[in-house]
Amino acid sequence: MQKIGFIGTGVMGTGIINNLLKANFAVTVYNRTKAHADTVLANGATWADSPRLVAQNSDITITMVGYPQDVEAVYYGDDGVFAGVKSGSIVVDMTTSTPTLAQRIAATAITRDVQALDAPVSGGDIGAKNGTLTIMVGGAESTYDQLVPLFKAIGQSYHLFGAAGKGQHAKMANQIMIAGTMTGMSEMLVYAKQVGLDLSAVIETVGAGSAANWSLTNYAPRILTKDYSAGFFAKHFLKDLRIALDEAKKQELDLPATKAAAELYRRLVEDHGFGDDGTQALVKLWWPTK
Repeated sequence: MQKIGFIGTGVMGTGIINNLLKANFAVTVYNRTKAHADTVLANGATWADSPRLVAQNSDITITMVGYPQDVEAVYYGDDGVFAGVKSGSIVVDMTTSTPTLAQRIAATAITRDVQALDAPVSGGDIGAKNGTLTIMVGGAESTYDQLVPLFKAIGQSYHLFGAAGKGQHAKMANQIMIAGTMTGMSEMLVYAKQVGLDLSAVIETVGAGSAANWSLTNYAPRILTKDYSAGFFAKHFLKDLRIALDEAKKQELDLPATKAAAELYRRLVEDHGFGDDGTQALVKLWWPTK
């Protein structure tokens, strides 16, 4: 059995690691705050004291951290992945990051006789916990083929989109779509409440028709119970939307709806301080929070 290294034991990473352990992979983990790895360590993962040591002890090293700058530090730091990675191994960044950084990691990997994939995911905490993630991959087809058994353990849909960086581009397309469903769901609830409709009935009815979508099914019920815990952090979604808009600008594309969503999430995160809430907290821009 291949030895898996996993760096980043947050909400998403924990669910993924648990499913790898259930599939009988041997998993070595690292996280900046060791206490956040307690759950996966209790389930059978092994601890390493640095990304370098994780890579040294792994055939496949997976990273899932917060921001592109975190990815860069994890790979290129003095105690980073590239300081310890083994010749012939594979590195996989599952962070939603920039296509440019994915291409840089892939180019560096070649100099280390290492294969690299960018493989961001969609599905939130529920998908990570249930092993039903959607995985968007960039890199060589031969490398992708080697990772299919691993992807099967954590996801229900996985697709290779092309060379390094294409997985990140696919994730940007995904986030652009989610921006529309999250703003639509929020404004739908705000409108329905304002005109005095039964919100539970509205969610059930709208979800059974042509307006059905993942955000409505998974996040609207949480809002009704005032559950704003993070399946996906609002601050990370704002980061994603900014990456998407930056990439769109490079392609000379104007995405006005995505710009509007980014501004709403900027207000939520930067003006109101709700960055550590889940993306469903967008409704707080309209509804009292106390």
